[in-house]
Amino acid sequence: MTALRPPQKPFEVTGRLVLVCIVAFFLTVAAVNAVMIRFAVATFGGVETESAYKAGLAFKAEIAAAVAQEARGWKVDVRRESGGESVVVHVTVRDQTGLPVPHLVAEIDLEHPADKRRDVVMSVTEQSAGVFCATAQAVGQRTLVVALTRNGERMFRSVERIVVR
Repeated sequence: MTALRPPQKPFEVTGRLVLVCIVAFFLTVAAVNAVMIRFAVATFGGVETESAYKAGLAFKAEIAAAVAQEARGWKVDVRRESGGESVVVHVTVRDQTGLPVPHLVAEIDLEHPADKRRDVVMSVTEQSAGVFCATAQAVGQRTLVVALTRNGERMFRSVERIVVR
């Protein structure tokens, strides 16, 4: 003869089970949000413009600087060489008559298009009057910014998108 089993209770959805399921669901959502926030904060460098209002006010000054730069009629030759992970930039500055422009200070940067934390300030050496050479280690798409100043006043600025291979 077979042993008789007592009848089993059917599965019931109780208030306690519903509470545990809801709490578990929201804890899972909170954990995933915490991980996503951590990754977002660790990989995004922040906004590029600190104050859009101040940048807008400076626009008129930028236009005046561009007009003055064009009026000087300088011929600025920017050549770049890249090999491996290094970049060499040669800048030659000549006036309207073809003579080298003296007493300039050059600042040459390789800016990352999306993350200012990955910008590279190149080490610049003046080889002679109006002739500069800069080197740096960088790879990928960059923005080459060449700025020439004299006595703290910007005389020339050039911005060019490049790919360093």
